[in-house]
Amino acid sequence: MPASPSTDVLIELIAPLIEHDGYIRTSLPSVTLMALRRPIPRTPLIYEPSLNIIAQGYKIGYLGNHEIHYGPGQYLVQTLPLPFECETHASPESPLLGVSIRLDPALLVELVTAMGERDVKDEESPVPMDSVSMTHGMHGAVVRLLQTLHDPFEIAAMGSQRERDVLFEALKGQQGAALRALVHHQGHYSQIVQVLSQLHARYAEEVSIEALAHQANMSPSAFHKHFKQVTQASPLQYLKRLRLIKAQQLLVQEAHNVNQIAEAVGYHSVSQFSRDYKRCFGTPPLRHRKEERALQAS
Repeated sequence: MPASPSTDVLIELIAPLIEHDGYIRTSLPSVTLMALRRPIPRTPLIYEPSLNIIAQGYKIGYLGNHEIHYGPGQYLVQTLPLPFECETHASPESPLLGVSIRLDPALLVELVTAMGERDVKDEESPVPMDSVSMTHGMHGAVVRLLQTLHDPFEIAAMGSQRERDVLFEALKGQQGAALRALVHHQGHYSQIVQVLSQLHARYAEEVSIEALAHQANMSPSAFHKHFKQVTQASPLQYLKRLRLIKAQQLLVQEAHNVNQIAEAVGYHSVSQFSRDYKRCFGTPPLRHRKEERALQAS
């Protein structure tokens, strides 16, 4: 079995582009750099559909009973915006460094069509989120993408091609079936994907399980079964977690008070919102806001 490619060159390419902790935007809208100099205990969060490559540091994702380990030599393929829990291992001496490439639906359709892959059958049960071993082909594509970020002229001329190369390698990898399932509109997986898109667009609205099942063209019992198979949560558990993560983002980023945020994410009772928030994050909303802003300012 060939040895895994070294991540040293990835570190050398990412480090000069990092000015602060967090997510750092680049001149390519779909490409974001990641940096963190402190560990973060297991906490709920949500990623948009993306490929996440870690050059240094380590993460463990928890989706239901499934543990997903990814660090140097691996990359995470997230095909759906699933709420999950994540634990980050990093330090000032060995900060987490990585790059995230947001999945472009149009580019995904173009590549899948050009590759002429067979349709994904429903019984293959694609996994919406998993880590994949870094191949030499993927490593080379990521290196070329990061090299491009160092040259404005190359970004303008070759940026989109570099993103295309990375996605092409991911389609060839172990999570290729899950990526292709986003394009081939067939089977239960695709029906659940469409429902999830609606939930994310209208998460603050009242939800009827019967209406969601009808949208997926399933009976309520079949819908519940297939929804949990994909997301590792019941529809109501998923929606609650989604609302609370959206609330956490608003708390840190906006100046709204707790009442306004509770209403914005679909809660009619502020006290129930505060209880659910503390149960989810381990800290009441206002204290969580103070702690996160203090960390950002340090």
